[in-house]
Amino acid sequence: MLETRPTLKTGEFEDVRLPERYHRPKITPSPCPNAWIGCICTRRGVGADWFLLQDNPLTPPDLLQHEVPQTPASKSTVIQGREEAAQILHGSDPQKRLLVVVGPCSIHDPEAALVYCDRLVKEKEKHKNELLIVMRAYLEKPRTTVGWKGLINDPDIDGSFQINKGLRISRDLFVRLTEKGMPIASEMLDTISPQFLADLLSVGAIGARTTESQLHRELASGLSFPVGFKNGTDGSLDIAIDAIGAARGEHHFLSVTKPGVVAIVGTTGNDDCFVILRGGKTGTNYDAKSIATVKERLAKANTQGNLMVDCSHGNSEKNFRNQPKVANAIAEQLAAGETAIMGVMIESNINEGNQKVPAEGRSGLKYGVSITDSCLGWDDTVAVLDVLANSVKERRELLSKQTNGQ
Repeated sequence: MLETRPTLKTGEFEDVRLPERYHRPKITPSPCPNAWIGCICTRRGVGADWFLLQDNPLTPPDLLQHEVPQTPASKSTVIQGREEAAQILHGSDPQKRLLVVVGPCSIHDPEAALVYCDRLVKEKEKHKNELLIVMRAYLEKPRTTVGWKGLINDPDIDGSFQINKGLRISRDLFVRLTEKGMPIASEMLDTISPQFLADLLSVGAIGARTTESQLHRELASGLSFPVGFKNGTDGSLDIAIDAIGAARGEHHFLSVTKPGVVAIVGTTGNDDCFVILRGGKTGTNYDAKSIATVKERLAKANTQGNLMVDCSHGNSEKNFRNQPKVANAIAEQLAAGETAIMGVMIESNINEGNQKVPAEGRSGLKYGVSITDSCLGWDDTVAVLDVLANSVKERRELLSKQTNGQ
């Protein structure tokens, strides 16, 4: 396919061969030598959006919240989870507990997620004096290249991208999870979906690929719950420390309101932000030496000094079976009196491992098995929670003896 356009250097017209997939309409050259950006684009009409496939209406956030309202039981769970998570973050929790964010890498089956939640609620009650268990309820999946982007983006897992349906399913799921008394955590992958779901979250996270993003730092500055920033995929800690500093400040930026109108939003800043150590290409960062280094860096930056360790991703060296090893190393540090580690994150599901989506789609999937990153199975998850709870007891006893001069 040939298209006539002016050269950037001379403004003279030349024929340029374009890939056939663009199917651009033929354009009559403009006599203006500087018309490549102006005149020619306007002659295309809507052709200015060369790569736009379609744009469909999005349900306004306040309408979805009206149609899928938060119940009193859900709201109580969310608020209590936020308050307790913030106390643990700042070291003011009376019981000196550990925050544990545990659950599927990314939820694809809401009913299985509810079954998982029922099991986790029992563990939450069992360890309530040592652990604040928050269910990992991730709905969006960041991708290095391409792949299934999550329940919001493609709820039917068939490439139909029914995003309005995905938002409705996700909000309904979040209400049902929190009604069970389970606070939940999720990743802030984009800057619009929180308007639909943030009222149901107790903890948030910004992923390694987006921690450096100004948009996500601005978003975190206005969220009403603790937010963790992961270190970069290359292992860099600087971007996470910078992100915490940025999120503490006031910001004014473009966003979308509850009615779905674009607006200029102002925020006061979020003091409840923290670093999540997830390892990286340079290696793991959960050992005692790494923790000590991070503590020094945080103190030097005058930043919130407590941190969370992700047992998966780079720290597990991308092998889900290494997560218990990471948790055991953390438990040893806790039992030795380490107070800077305020939380851990674990990828867990009903059944271990992961699976590819088969040709027949959702109907061919194995029950309770991740379709993104591999996860620990339930029995191993329970064992890890027991280890962490025991280490918190040991830390509490040790600190009590030190306080009493024993």
